[in-house]
Amino acid sequence: MEKKVTDEQFYAGLQHLPRPRYPFPDFIHADFQQQREEYYAWIDKDYDFHSETARKKHKLHNLVDIASRGCPFLNSIEELRPLARYTANGAMMDDYWDRCSPHEMNEVTERITALLTGEDPYEPAGNGIFRQFWVLRRDALQCGMPERLYKKFAAAMHNVLAGYTEERVYYRANIPPPLPIYLVIRQDTSGTLPFCKYVAMQKNYRDLPDSVLEHPFILRLHHLTSWLVGMHNDFISLPKELHRDGDTMNIVKVMQHEHKVSLNEAYMMSMKLHDSYLNEFLLLKENLPHFGALQDTVDNYVEDLGVMVAGIYAWHTNDKTRYVNGGYVEGEFVSRR
Repeated sequence: MEKKVTDEQFYAGLQHLPRPRYPFPDFIHADFQQQREEYYAWIDKDYDFHSETARKKHKLHNLVDIASRGCPFLNSIEELRPLARYTANGAMMDDYWDRCSPHEMNEVTERITALLTGEDPYEPAGNGIFRQFWVLRRDALQCGMPERLYKKFAAAMHNVLAGYTEERVYYRANIPPPLPIYLVIRQDTSGTLPFCKYVAMQKNYRDLPDSVLEHPFILRLHHLTSWLVGMHNDFISLPKELHRDGDTMNIVKVMQHEHKVSLNEAYMMSMKLHDSYLNEFLLLKENLPHFGALQDTVDNYVEDLGVMVAGIYAWHTNDKTRYVNGGYVEGEFVSRR
């Protein structure tokens, strides 16, 4: 349960700590406001199982802005919509099933994966989270997303959900994982790898062959962006997570538990790790392999991975509703286990 604390208690000692800085510009999609209006309608139609308080809070969060900022160069709202559905519904379902068991989360993962892959081709009866993922697949195929890119996107979404299952082992034990395990899980649960796959829908990147999109340099850049986003989310959500039992998948908590240091020391150690990943990203960006006639396209694609990181961070830093005192949506699912 959420503990009632004053703002002074909530933020005490954390406001002065440094925040990440990225050498990339951030943008927002031209249709972001229209996408917000659709998002509000999704909540009204498909989230009637949520309390009124939860629905109101989720509307304030404008979770679809993460997609609008992460991939601001998509040609139309039709192309933005699948990514926005994934972003908003992935976050809201994670909130709803916050305290479910790993087994229950695995059941949810299997159901959603079947809908995303088309293994289960039928629209779920009634409204709800599952219907939203069925519609996501329809929207992605209707907007002209090449099948090979959609398969990468769907596989990455599956891994996010599988990561949610692994997180719940540590949530239930109320213990931070060891750093290597944190890195494996957070690579997925940052939610960023599907964005990395979806960046290829922008500009002329969809023409890049798999020999580029699956190149070890590119895949390493995907992993680095996932950790950058996951860690900067951890820094911003830290005040909230210090006041909630079970919120152990946070790099600062991991460092503090592993090294037996103060909170401030753990924070600075975490920032050092974050910055090492940023420096590695920049090093790889400036030393990409030779891709021949595709070189300029690949260079621009990698630059837009950086734009994606900066855009998602802009959402995190501009948001004044989700990670503030009392702003988080508590999990309303009642676990059977």
